Amino acid sequence: MIIDGLEISAAIRAECAAAAAAHLAAVGTPPGLAVILVGENPASVSYVTAKERACKETGIRSFALRLPADVPQSRLLAEIRRLNGDRAVHGILVQLPLPKHIDESEVIRAIAPEKDVDGFHPVSLGKLLLGEDTFVSCTPAGILEMLKRSGVETAGRHVVVVGRSNIVGKPVANLLLQKRANATVTVCHTGTPDLGRFTRQADILVVAAGRPGTVTADMVKPGAVVIDVGVNRVPDASKKSGFRLVGDVDFDGVAAVASRITPVPGGVGPMTIAMLLSNTVKSARQAAGL
Repeated sequence: MIIDGLEISAAIRAECAAAAAAHLAAVGTPPGLAVILVGENPASVSYVTAKERACKETGIRSFALRLPADVPQSRLLAEIRRLNGDRAVHGILVQLPLPKHIDESEVIRAIAPEKDVDGFHPVSLGKLLLGEDTFVSCTPAGILEMLKRSGVETAGRHVVVVGRSNIVGKPVANLLLQKRANATVTVCHTGTPDLGRFTRQADILVVAAGRPGTVTADMVKPGAVVIDVGVNRVPDASKKSGFRLVGDVDFDGVAAVASRITPVPGGVGPMTIAMLLSNTVKSARQAAGL
């Protein structure tokens, strides 16, 4: 069975649209999301455009701030401080990666935790670790929603996470450890010897390695649920663009073994934006005391 991220994300967007309309009716202003783009990285421009379009379709007001690639870090931090104090803005997102002369960590720390809808602030990550209510990073939150809405039980299951990034691997492992998910979690990474020895034990396998072909069919237990987080460009002369998108999993081989699997594209990707919208509405409701 394919876990359809487009279908699930569409349902979440509809819920966000209803919540945004209710917020507008209650307080007279819509939820607001500020998106900051530094430079003209084509992938980042595409992501930001998609986020702005999603806001418009959902009834969330989008504040776009586009800065040149050579913008001084002090100017970027000043803009973030300004948005922190803007009551019409409920969420602030700085599109990553940033140019090399800018300290990403300092920029993330500058965002007010109550507006950290990307879930990257140390306060948000600390609350997640403690099991407190917080903004959860959008991709990990989307993965948990995909599992829940697909009827995949996590309690008592062994989940193996491949990847230990601060954006996906670590937060999704911590989410699955919480009592509401109640999974037993193993985290693998580049220093793990014989990766297949661990992945073959997984009831649920989450792969966020950032490398195509990391997991093949012989590395998956029959009947496992496989969540492929990777998005990689590989050459493909048959495509007009000259490339195609693939995940970190050998889809055709693994699909023959797994009970459920997410495709790339159309799997985890759409969930990320859906959860960003959900976090923005949550922030607006909290600010209004609703």
